[in-house]
Amino acid sequence: MKRYISKAAIGVLGAALIVPALAATTAQADPVSPRASVVENYDVLVVGKTIGFRHSSIDEATSAIMALGEANGFSVDVWDPPTSARNPGQPTRSLPTTPFTSALDLAKYETVVFVSTVDGTNNLDPAKPTLLDASELEAFQGYIRSGGGFAGVHAATDTMHTVPWYSQLTGGGARFVSHPEQQNAVQVVEDGTHPSTEHLSATWPRFDEWYNFNQSPRESVRVLTNLDETTYSARGNAMGADHPLSWCQNFESARSWYTGGGHTEASYVDPAFLQHLLGGIAWTAGAVNGGGDCVTWHEVNTLTGTLLANGDLTSKAATQVSKQLDESQTLADAGLHAEAADKLNAVAAQVRAHVARDSEAHDLLLGKVRDLQTWQSELS
Repeated sequence: MKRYISKAAIGVLGAALIVPALAATTAQADPVSPRASVVENYDVLVVGKTIGFRHSSIDEATSAIMALGEANGFSVDVWDPPTSARNPGQPTRSLPTTPFTSALDLAKYETVVFVSTVDGTNNLDPAKPTLLDASELEAFQGYIRSGGGFAGVHAATDTMHTVPWYSQLTGGGARFVSHPEQQNAVQVVEDGTHPSTEHLSATWPRFDEWYNFNQSPRESVRVLTNLDETTYSARGNAMGADHPLSWCQNFESARSWYTGGGHTEASYVDPAFLQHLLGGIAWTAGAVNGGGDCVTWHEVNTLTGTLLANGDLTSKAATQVSKQLDESQTLADAGLHAEAADKLNAVAAQVRAHVARDSEAHDLLLGKVRDLQTWQSELS
């Protein structure tokens, strides 16, 4: 498993990620930032397997990701075996046997992309089979904990409902519960610093199927776009003003990204959506960086608590770091991003003063604080 650093992150402007012209469409998109540079020759596994409802767009999504790979220097394997008459899979594309044999075997892939992998467990019946069986899940968990990447598309949140770990991986425990009819709606771009959103304007109108989730994942993930429920008919299970639709996080040792879009076949010829998808794939693969790489306040606070419990941080230092992190988050929540970035300087000073400089804990915590600072500086 390889990991990469964006050329732009070290001051060299590389080629932009390339979206092939699959069809002529109209999209709301600004030019792609040169920061979204790509390192070639990495490997992606696309999982389209279903044992519940099958989305007709899985084939189109697979074709689109394969085309993105050809244009951007990554290879694609597909696992989408037939499971029933209603779930014919993509047998001519699919690997002949499961790739989820061990963490070591999965390690050939920089990231794994789940595309609408419904398994019918949304009634939480523990007797129903899950998308991955116990041994496959163990292999996948080992892969994630060893630094593998994960990208989830649309109904990737409608599978393995009875596996809490998977719901945390996809995003803060948020699981699909319902959707109204397909219609036009507007997403508000909350964070345009990420490779999957930096091409977008402040609002992103499009036609799709809009998911409601059992809870907002905002507390533990970086929300990238938020669905404006005033722009469409949300109907039952509406989430209100806090309705994240795409997000990212650092989960265990992995980069994890999710988008709720992608139900319709037309999504996979929409340049703006394809750039969104490509940015998520490339970021989870470690091929591009941007915007502080999805470090969150929750992540840094959790790390602070872990370092305290391990004896790498004194109680006094942990209290000071947590206090100033809370103050910087309050500023950020108020839209005072430059002030939040300045406050994070004080957090970094606490780390330098109270954590041994030659220790792994020092480098890890200081690096995460600096990532938060980068994010806030770019938002300002």
